[in-house]
Amino acid sequence: MRRLLLLAALALVAVGCSDSVPGGKVVSPTPKTVIGKISLPWLGGSASAGDVVFHSAGCTACHTYVPAHATGTVGPDLDKLPALDKQQNGGPLQEFVYNSILDPASRTVPGYQDGIMPATFGSTLKPKQLADLVAFLTKGT
Repeated sequence: MRRLLLLAALALVAVGCSDSVPGGKVVSPTPKTVIGKISLPWLGGSASAGDVVFHSAGCTACHTYVPAHATGTVGPDLDKLPALDKQQNGGPLQEFVYNSILDPASRTVPGYQDGIMPATFGSTLKPKQLADLVAFLTKGT
């Protein structure tokens, strides 16, 4: 009797976990419509605060970027970000810049050594600082 009850309980659990309903219709937990705002982490930053982040994070040591009066040559010239984005099919510029900061190895620019840019900015900078940095690097574009 215990075995029969156990088997019945397992059968009910299996039916409850199934991704289909009687009649063969497949159900999905994914909504078709999103209600509310979708938060994109690279949006909503302040360019002036991003200028401070650019300097405090050490970006000036490696990158050229006229708005920051930076003349580094170890990394790509950030005045050319729109062209780099287009060259690498990076998508919207702000998203490309954000992803390049978080995962620089995925955005290696020809002519520059891979692995030089730290891959730690996702943990060392707060989300607001990252959004500020993206705003600074994409202002006027």
